[in-house]
Amino acid sequence: MTQEWINKAEVLLEALPYMRRFQGQTLVIKYGGAAMKEPELKKGFAQDITLLQYLGLNPVVVHGGGPQIGQVLARMNIPTRFVEGLRVTDAPTMDVVEMVLAGKINKEIVNLINSAGGRAVGLSGKDGRLLEAQKLEYYRPRGDEPPEIIDIGLVGEVTAVNADLIRTLQAKNFIPVIAPVGVGEGGETYNINADQVAAAVAAALGAAKLILLTDVAGVLDEEGRLISSLNRRQAVGLVEAGTATGGMVPKLKCCLEALEEGVTKAHILDGRVLHAVLLEIFTDKGIGTEIVP
Repeated sequence: MTQEWINKAEVLLEALPYMRRFQGQTLVIKYGGAAMKEPELKKGFAQDITLLQYLGLNPVVVHGGGPQIGQVLARMNIPTRFVEGLRVTDAPTMDVVEMVLAGKINKEIVNLINSAGGRAVGLSGKDGRLLEAQKLEYYRPRGDEPPEIIDIGLVGEVTAVNADLIRTLQAKNFIPVIAPVGVGEGGETYNINADQVAAAVAAALGAAKLILLTDVAGVLDEEGRLISSLNRRQAVGLVEAGTATGGMVPKLKCCLEALEEGVTKAHILDGRVLHAVLLEIFTDKGIGTEIVP
């Protein structure tokens, strides 16, 4: 029993320098994948975010919800079409996207954090024009011919983040939980990729960390082994060499863009690991891939 208590004390001592270093710093965490579906992982994530707040850090949560949107669209018999992984979003689909993201999922996350002892407030990108956006122009390459322009509907990209709104909430000790729905110049509603929103928010806040939770261990090398740390040049090399493929490519690009805009460090973590956020931030080795400038 004595050794067990000593081991617990050593864990706290290992975390101490990181607690000191990041006190008062902003961390933007993109929450998605299995971590949003498994009850134990959902509870663990809420506890992690609450603990970060109690330790004097300023967590900001941006969440996704693609699978949940797909389920509701299916129940409502609204057909779904994807182009290169992007959901084609017409007006009926956008209504469901906003309902699921800003309504159901956002409030569930807020409730989980508040139940764990935190102080969370849910926001859509439309609240206070938090996320200003424009229509995403999507181009498909066609070899030597001009690229094909594909209309994917009300899919947007962030043009501006109202950082003052987030800072006002942080000053009152609230945890912002943001649904990735943006607003256009004319009041249009746009569906925006949550990774891109997280990167834009992290850049606007000058965050110490951008953390993307996903359903893989992190960035893997050509032999499938986890790469614990990458710099910008190495990350670009993995994409160019085709070692990083599929959904990892846009995640790496989001991380690199955030670093370019002044975010100190980015992380890609396995959200299927219980307390993944704490293990990455407060341990010497971490559990995922860190990307540095």
